[in-house]
Amino acid sequence: MEPRQTPQPVLQPVSQPLSQPGQSPDSGDSLSGFLYALGAYVLWGFLPLYMKQLDQVSPVEVVAHRVIWALPVAFLVLALTGRISGLKAALRNPAMLGMAMVTAGLLSLNWGLYVWAIASGRALDAALGYYINPLFSVLLGRILLGERLSSVQWLAIASAAIGVVILTVEAGRLPFLALGMTLTWGIYAYFKKSLPIGPNQGFALEVLVLLIPALVVITWFGISGRMVFLHGPGWQSLMLVLLGLVTAGPLILYANGAKRLRLTTIAMMQYIAPTMIFLIAVFVFNEAFSMIKLVAFGFIWLALVIYTASMLRRGRKALA
Repeated sequence: MEPRQTPQPVLQPVSQPLSQPGQSPDSGDSLSGFLYALGAYVLWGFLPLYMKQLDQVSPVEVVAHRVIWALPVAFLVLALTGRISGLKAALRNPAMLGMAMVTAGLLSLNWGLYVWAIASGRALDAALGYYINPLFSVLLGRILLGERLSSVQWLAIASAAIGVVILTVEAGRLPFLALGMTLTWGIYAYFKKSLPIGPNQGFALEVLVLLIPALVVITWFGISGRMVFLHGPGWQSLMLVLLGLVTAGPLILYANGAKRLRLTTIAMMQYIAPTMIFLIAVFVFNEAFSMIKLVAFGFIWLALVIYTASMLRRGRKALA
């Protein structure tokens, strides 16, 4: 499943979503990496269509099922790739287990906000959150890691901030849902840099950590008579079970794609998913999209163009 890759030692840091800190900009792109990443982003882009069918199910129950049914998929991948031993070693490491609890908590919060956004007819907020996320990661690197930002990068962040201000003025409040998604995923990516384990083992460890809370949630929903699984339409129960594959599949594809692509390539590709979510929100879900929102999104798109152009220039300099 991973040609050209040798088994990673358990304590070897690996690249992570958004920033891919462990990836060399001159490592080159491969066709397999492009196809892995493209598959992940397209699946994430179509995910709102799937989640919309579960809008009558509590987001808390949906997240619990994502955890429960993703676990066997994650273990199957580890078994097929011969990396179960890495997970066992991680479970015996208290520091790694503690960090996994932090990243797992942030991941579950992000999932919950996403499910709520789709179910409540606010897919545009989800798109906005994922558009802003790479710029937030850059700002986080400046604040927490002391990374120096170029004037062009500051310009990109300022342009995105203008877009958020416009949306805030139009709505009369901050876009809390979009910002919540940005914060949870950006901080998740930052902390996951400190989780020294391979991407597939890391995902399995996170869902394993979340398993007991997920089972408690399902039990509580069952006792209170609010559970949809096995009590609602059969097709909804089937869709809840398939959330395991829907959740784990794109994450595993992404993890394997990111290792085979340059940082600049993966940075440009990451806009595929929010663009698809945006188009689905406007043209399929018919969410309101005013001229003011168009202007706001215009500033955010401009920020992404500036940011991506800056990354491309740095990539070319690294190759020179």
